[in-house]
Amino acid sequence: MLSKKNIKAGTLNKFLILIILCILGFQSFPAQTEINLVNKNTDIKILDKISSKNELVNLYNGVEIIYKDLAIKSMKCTNSEFDDNLEIKAYIQVRDLTKKDNDKVYVFNGWMFSSSPSIAPFDHPVYDIWLVNCR
Repeated sequence: MLSKKNIKAGTLNKFLILIILCILGFQSFPAQTEINLVNKNTDIKILDKISSKNELVNLYNGVEIIYKDLAIKSMKCTNSEFDDNLEIKAYIQVRDLTKKDNDKVYVFNGWMFSSSPSIAPFDHPVYDIWLVNCR
């Protein structure tokens, strides 16, 4: 009789562990997908170092614009809504149109971060670009 109680207790423990694992498994699924975090517009601020004037430029992702001597294209822009500190990041490509030798070479081709622009700095003698917002 003693062995039957131990078998029933062992079966009950296995059943409880299975229920707990199922509950934890359902809680691990994300409530919001990455698709909802990708935006269609990217706002950047461009500083002309010669005239000391800056301008806010709205980019549509995937569309290249010409701003004075630069061709700027934003490929992707995302917000991180799950952090306490909102992080905006965008994949941006910039070409200098004054260089006629090879117009396929990018002055900047990479990710920009709004909180720390010095991680991947945009280095140009005339212009500075900062990531401002994703909409």
